[in-house]
Amino acid sequence: MNDAEHDQAKTDKSVKGKDVEAPEVEHPGGKNVWAEGSEESRLLVPSSLELGAGAVDKYVISKQINRMQEPRRLTTDDLDERRIIYPESPNRQLINRFRNLRTKLLEKSGGNNFTMVVTGACEGAGSSFTALNLAAAFAFDESKTAVVIDCNLREPSIHSNLDIVPDAGLTDFLDDPDYDIARILYPTGIPRLRLIPAGSRRETPAEFFTSFRMKQFLQAVRRRYPDRFIILDTAPISQSPDARILTELCDYALLVVPHGKLTVSAIENAAGSLNSAKFVGAVLNG
Repeated sequence: MNDAEHDQAKTDKSVKGKDVEAPEVEHPGGKNVWAEGSEESRLLVPSSLELGAGAVDKYVISKQINRMQEPRRLTTDDLDERRIIYPESPNRQLINRFRNLRTKLLEKSGGNNFTMVVTGACEGAGSSFTALNLAAAFAFDESKTAVVIDCNLREPSIHSNLDIVPDAGLTDFLDDPDYDIARILYPTGIPRLRLIPAGSRRETPAEFFTSFRMKQFLQAVRRRYPDRFIILDTAPISQSPDARILTELCDYALLVVPHGKLTVSAIENAAGSLNSAKFVGAVLNG
């Protein structure tokens, strides 16, 4: 296959909805990164002797992010209809709220990327809305990427909100040791933001989330891009143990509370169900 045919094959795969990535290789500095494509392009990366290992890492990461394919783009009308923030949105109040939340989380993490569970205090709290928009806020930064993982196996909704029709997802990867992560990473139509949908098997969520493969999965996604922020949307904490289980595998947990729907004691009980060492606070969703 010549270069032109190779590029067209990659484009054809992207249009079907999946994230197309190059094979994984071992970086000389010790971190797993993703190859630039052809051997010729890899030779253009400055050596660690010229720039230093840290500079090479940043150079490669920047090139990786620039190469993230966007087979489709949601229009501003699409984003407004779905209540998804974007830098030019006229809803400055909503944008600023998520930017402020992003800033506080970055202060908490010391500027490092992290994994975080977002769960509702009750059904209808708006955890999916919060998880998706928080990930979009991280993706505003052209040097950062974000991925939303739909871990609400009982009632997954994020793929529908983004008009994605997945043929595989998280549970398919967890079921098959030979499954490639690239098969379940879907472009969202939002630059630098990816979705991992719930998957086809959803009968016993807790068994999926307590498996060693789930721990390996989170480590692999986090390693794929060192500057990627990973947001897990889960079933409400009041209805399922999933958020508690996943919090043990993640750095932080965030609680979404619907405005005016719960008593103070109910909110306290929901917050108390999460690991206090990882609980970063609650978001009031009105």
